[in-house]
This record gives sequence, C-alpha cells and structure tokens, in this order.
Amino acid sequence: MSSSNTEELLNPELCGEGVAVAELEASEAMARGFSGKFAHWVTRGGLAILDQGLISGSNFLVSLLLARWLAQDQYGAFALAFSFFLLLSYVYQSFLAEPQAVFSGSSYSKSLRGYLNTLLGIHLILTAFGVILLGGVAAIAAAMGKDGGLPGALAGIAIASPCILFFWLMRRSFYMNLAPARATVGAFIYFLVVTGGLFVAYKRALMSPFSAYLLMAIGAVGTGLFLLSQINKVLPPDTEAPPTRAQVWHKHWEYGRWALAGSVVTWIPYYMYYPLVSEFSGLAQAGQLRALMNLSLPIEQSYTALSILLLPYAARLCREQGLSATAPLVRRIIMLFVGGAVVYWAVLIPLKVPVFHLLYGGKYMQVAHFIPYVAIGTTLWSAAFGPTILLRAIESPDSIFWARLAASVLSLLVGVPATKWFGLWGVVISLILANIAAFLISMYILQRKSTTAPVLNPVLQGEG
Repeated sequence: MSSSNTEELLNPELCGEGVAVAELEASEAMARGFSGKFAHWVTRGGLAILDQGLISGSNFLVSLLLARWLAQDQYGAFALAFSFFLLLSYVYQSFLAEPQAVFSGSSYSKSLRGYLNTLLGIHLILTAFGVILLGGVAAIAAAMGKDGGLPGALAGIAIASPCILFFWLMRRSFYMNLAPARATVGAFIYFLVVTGGLFVAYKRALMSPFSAYLLMAIGAVGTGLFLLSQINKVLPPDTEAPPTRAQVWHKHWEYGRWALAGSVVTWIPYYMYYPLVSEFSGLAQAGQLRALMNLSLPIEQSYTALSILLLPYAARLCREQGLSATAPLVRRIIMLFVGGAVVYWAVLIPLKVPVFHLLYGGKYMQVAHFIPYVAIGTTLWSAAFGPTILLRAIESPDSIFWARLAASVLSLLVGVPATKWFGLWGVVISLILANIAAFLISMYILQRKSTTAPVLNPVLQGEG
C-alpha cells in the first residue's frame, strides 16, 4: 500500500474528503445519465408525435376539406364507411399490430427482421378477408340503391384498407427498435401525396368519397413500400433464429383472441353511433357527428403515437422489474395525457364558434355547442391510456376486454335508445358514460394485478 493511501486511511478528514469527492462524481454521473436519458426520450417522443401528427394531419385535412366540399349526406357516407374501416382496423390491430408492439420488446427482440417478414405474410392474409368483406358490403349497398355516395364510399374504403394497414405495419416496424425518425419521413411523404392529390381532385371536379379513399390508398401503398426499403437500416441483424409463421400465428392468437374480442367492444361505444345516426336520422346527421368529432382527432392521434412508443418500453420494464414496480409509470402516463387534453380543450372551447367558421366555412354551426361535452369525453378517454398501456405490456388483453365490455354494455343499454330519442345529445352523453366506465374498471383491474403480481427480478428492481 502506498504512503498516500495509508495517509488517507489514517486521516479521517482526508478519507471523508475522498468519499465526498467520490459521491459528488457519482452524483454528477447520475445527473448526466438522467439528462441524457431524458433527452433521448424527449427526442423520440417528439418524433413519434410528429410522425402521428403528419398522418393525422393529412387525414384531418382530408376530412375537413370533404366537409366543406361535399354535401352533408355525402360527407356522412364518408364517415359511415370510415367507421366500418375502423372496425376492420381494430381486428387487424388485435392480431397483428398490438402483439407486434409487445412481442418486439420481449419474445422476438433478438430476431426483429425475421419477425417482420413473418408479419408481412400474415398481413396479406388478414387484409384479403377485409377486402372481401368491405367489397361485399359495397355491392349490397349498390344493389339496394343506397344514395348519398354510400356505395362509392364503401368501395373506396375496400380498396384503401389493405394499403393503409400495410402503411401502418411498416410505420410500427420502426418503433420496434425505438427509431421513429424514418417513420416520420414516411409520414411526411404520405402527407404530401394525399393532401396534394386532394387539391388536384378538387380543381378537376373529381372530389367524392370514393376519390378521397383512392388517394389515401395511393399515398399509403407508395409510402409503405418506401419504408419497407429502409427498414433494414434500422433493425439490427438477427442474433436468434427467426420465428416460423406457425409460431407467430400461435403466439399472436394467444394474445389476439382476447384483443379481438376487445376490438369489438372498443368499436361499439365509440363508432357504433355512425350507423345508428344514419339509420335514425339520415346520412346528413352522421356527417354532423363526424364534423363534431373531427376536433378531437389531433389529441387522439397524438396519444396513439405516444402509446405506440411507450408500449415496448412498458413491456421491457414489466419483464425486468415486475408489474408491481410500474405504478409510477402509470401515474405519469395519466398525468401527461390528461394534462395535455385539458390544455388542448382549454384553448379550443372559447374559440369554438370561430373555429367552426374557419374549418367548415360556416357549415355545421348547429353542432358547435356540443364541443364542451366532447372535451369531457376525450379527457376521460385520455386517462384510460395509463392502465391500458400497462395491461397490454403484461400481455393481458383479456383485462382490457372486460373493461371495455362494461363500456359497450352501457352504450348499448343507454346509447342506442338515447341516440334514437335525443339524436346527437344522446351520443355525446353516452360517450362520456362509456369513458368513465372504461377508465374506472381498467384502473381497478390493474390495481388488482399489481397487488398480486410477483417481483420478476428483485436485483434489477433494487438497482432501479
């Protein structure tokens, strides 16, 4: 032992000073690590929001311009066809997109390229069924002589659905390795193609629900192919044997069978109102409902983007530390999402009249007074992201199913007669009740699971 080391051991003051210096250096290193980690997540979170913002912005602009340029019944046909597409997209997400986000951060994290190749094959099978189903509905609507552009809208969404879902799959593939930058580039290309094509169609008097969906199809398939050409630059080489299609089908089915049931009970309390309103009050009022709900799209799409980014992270956290250690993450997600919704609506509600004039050129003013009620429903919907992200991360879609089943039953018992008797008033009140039920039951289920779940890795939890 050197004399200097001996002196430090024999001199408490020098020893204490050395400890203090070491503690200070450790604190500075931790601070640098925290700031770097924070900047890392802020950058990726910002890119995820920008990515989703470009997609939702283009869809939002399409919806707004169609509301201005089409008759109300044609716009209602566009909205009704889109509600059917959303039902198909929920089924797709159940079997493919949602398990992809979970398993890419856990089971297949070391074979992402092979996993994606398998998912592309599954995509072709699922979307083929969707095209047949939506095309059949369009043929039935045409045979029944439905007017207001409904057959064309349904035919358009039958063409667009596989293209849009392919685009979604490719965008999500970049999130498997938490690399949303190139997905954002793809979203920008999609935005330019769709919005630019929309104005060209309008100038040439080709605007209709069918042409709008056709433009979305062209933009989606072109951008999806571009992203496919870029994906190997982001995904690391596989270090494990890629899974077989049978393995992925089995694992996705084990997860997706509950998510599939959950997708149906998700669609019911939020989108069943478009066919209901069309049946009870006509396509024009379905267009009014769509015009009203358009204002919630920016915040809903932003939160969907953040949830895509947070889900793989939450899955890793649950795997390493156990569900019982994730309560702070749930609280932070709830506060972040609810806070953002409150700020958004606090700005928008006082300006609802000029906003409707600006967006719709004076049309749909008769529904502007519903905006505060839509704000309440959207804020409650935002809060539910906290528990549902964690329930998905622990591969428990059955829990989400039970929470949303309660919301669906409530919507069917209350929403159907309320929509028939009170029109849009019945819709907005039913949406608020459904969101309250979904949030409270999700929180209750997560709390039950958290108190009974074992700590999966006590060493890692102690280090955290």
